[in-house]
This record gives sequence, C-alpha cells and structure tokens, in this order.
Amino acid sequence: MITKIDKNAVRQRRHKRVRKLVSGTPERPRLSVYKSLKNIYVQVIDDVNGVTLASASTLEKSVKSEVEGKTKTEAAKIVGKIAGERAKEKGIAEVVFDRGGYNYTGRVQAIADGAREAGLEF
Repeated sequence: MITKIDKNAVRQRRHKRVRKLVSGTPERPRLSVYKSLKNIYVQVIDDVNGVTLASASTLEKSVKSEVEGKTKTEAAKIVGKIAGERAKEKGIAEVVFDRGGYNYTGRVQAIADGAREAGLEF
C-alpha cells in the first residue's frame, strides 16, 4: 500500500531542526512566519523572555481591507511591511528571519521583502 507523505509533518521537522540554531534575543528578535492555505501570519518574538513583541496577519480588520482583491503574494508583502513597521515602532531595527520550515520563495520571500521595505535588517 502506498502511503501519502504528510508535507506539514516534514515541514515541522525541518522547522525544529532550524530552530535549534535560530533564536531571538531582546536586541535581535526572531521574525517568525506561518502560512496557511488562505492566510499568512508574522510575529516578532523575543525567545529569551518568551514574548511576542509585534505581529501582523491577513485576518486583522485593518489588514483585511488593504489586502482585499490582491494575490496571496501581494498580501504577504503587505503583512510583512506592517509587521516591520510595528517592530520599528517598538525600537527594533534588526531581526533574525525564521522562515518556519518553508522554502524561501513566493509568500515567504514577499514577507521578507516587505519587512525590509519597512526598515528592518536581517
């Protein structure tokens, strides 16, 4: 019998493996990405204190109106830019990018580009 590969389980294993090396500090927090089929979520996390410093997602009312009628990649860029702006408001200039086990292409790359436009450095 042929078994189907659980792509999400593979991604989670990859993410755990990468997270052993990538960690956020108060000076340089981690910009974490999670994407579902319809939405995208971004958090700026201080792993030392276990605190989320800033976040953005396509489910927020303010973002939802801005994203309406755009492609998922364009929406991801907007979410990345908003997350970057919120991080800059908190005094964060530099972050560590955590792609969440996803390939650095498409929506994940668009988030990074949007955050860079907002002034964050990786």
